Formats: sequence, structure tokens, C-alpha cells
Amino acid sequence: IDKYHPQRPLTDSDTAYERLNKGRDMAKYRKYLYNQVTELLSNYGKIDILWLDFSFPGKYGKGKEDWASVKLIKQIRKLQPGIIVDNRLDLNAYADGEDFDTPEQVSTKELEKYKGKIWETCQTFSGSWGYYRDENSWKSHRQLLDLLITAASNGGNLILNVGPTARGEFDYRANNALDSLSQWMHANSKSIYYCSFAPETYQVPANDKLTYNAAAKSLYVHLFEYPTAGTLILPGYKGKIKYAQFLHDNSELTMKEQGNDIILTMPVKKPGYEIPVVELSLN
Repeated sequence: IDKYHPQRPLTDSDTAYERLNKGRDMAKYRKYLYNQVTELLSNYGKIDILWLDFSFPGKYGKGKEDWASVKLIKQIRKLQPGIIVDNRLDLNAYADGEDFDTPEQVSTKELEKYKGKIWETCQTFSGSWGYYRDENSWKSHRQLLDLLITAASNGGNLILNVGPTARGEFDYRANNALDSLSQWMHANSKSIYYCSFAPETYQVPANDKLTYNAAAKSLYVHLFEYPTAGTLILPGYKGKIKYAQFLHDNSELTMKEQGNDIILTMPVKKPGYEIPVVELSLN
């Protein structure tokens, strides 16, 4: 939506739509939108992704008929044949209308439902998309890590949104959050980049989350609950692992077989990361 265009649709409620948009011509706005998209996809070389927004099926002024979405997606595919497009043109029933799902501002439990699909989630550092001085719902370091790890462990991407202040800067709470993520990623990024969900043959240890790098033949155990008893049980892993180590410092973790399981000997003291990661080299 171009909020400065005089013909843009104003939406409030279904009952108020006709009153608010009296004298406005959606056809003129559609032409403007169509021309803008055509310009973007014609004048700037190869475009990899087009992230559209604002479609709400069944809502006045917000559905596929209002945007002429089928015509729009055909033009997009014609101008950029290799482009990928999100699912926000309200074209889920159209064969070539979308390439990936975009769950937004949902819980990590909800994100698990997208495993096996092509998807990415957009989340905020706090409860607001833009900057709000009196915001009191900033996510903790652990919550942000959970979003990142859950996305990777279910085959998705994570977009983190933060709104700048009126000075064009990030709030100190956003900077603190970014710094903490940076420190964790410096030590543990191998468990995120190029990783996806693990094959079903690898059972997830209790209360933890797995990511998997097929090319590296590596499995990563994210320890959401550190095993204070000094052992980590990997159920059904007998014969599947050739080496185990902490990812943050590459220190070896000794292992032994017990029935069909592998038992890793863990330090009693938890490493200095909110969620430590164990790297398993697979046979």
C-alpha cells in the first residue's frame, strides 16, 4: 500500500469501506501498483525475491480481486522467470501464485507445523513493528535464540524486525539483543547456516532441538535444558556417531554405548552460552 497515493484504498471495517472510499477509484490504484511492480522488475537486473504484503482474503479492499493478483503474478513471472514470491497475494488456490509460506508473530510451537514446507517467519524484537518508547515486551535472549533455532530445525528462515528511533538509530535494548545474538552466532553459527531439519531416523533428545547439515554429515543438538547429571542420552544413536564435541570450543565429549543409545559425558558446569550446542559427526 502506498499511503501517499490519492487513490489508495482506505480500510477500517467492512461496513465503513464504502463510506471511506467514496470518490476513490481502485482501478486507478491497481494500474499504479502494476506499473510500479513492472518498473522494479524491469530496470534493476535479476531480482531473486519479491516479498509482497497486505492481502487479507475476504476483507473489503484487501483481497485478490482488489489487486488483480492473478494478472499481477503473471506479469511478475514473465518479467523475472526465476524469482520467488511469498504467499501474500491471496493466491493460495492458484497453481503458480506463491513459492513460500510466511507465518508471522506466532509461537515457536506454531512454527513447528511448517516443517517440510518452504517458509520463513518474520518476528519482532518486541511487541511492536515500529519503535515504541514505552514498550515492555522485549523478547529475552533465550526467546530470540529459540526463534532462530526453531526456524532452522524446521527448515525455515527467520527475519527479525526492529524499528529505529526518531534519530534513525536502534534502541539500546535492540542493540543489546543483537550483540547477544552475535556472540552466540560467533560460536555456534555452524548449527544454523546451511542446516535444516534432521532425518526422522535421528530422535530428538528430550527437551532439545536438532539441526542437520547433510553436506557436512553433521547433526547439532541444541541444549535447551542442560544435563546437570553429567550425561546426555542420545536415544537410538548406536552406530550412528563417530565423534562428539561442543561447537563453541571444539572440545571433545567422550561417549559410550548403552543398549541402542549413546551416552555423552558432559561437564557438570554448563558452558557460558544460554543454549550450548553439541556437534555430532555422523558415520
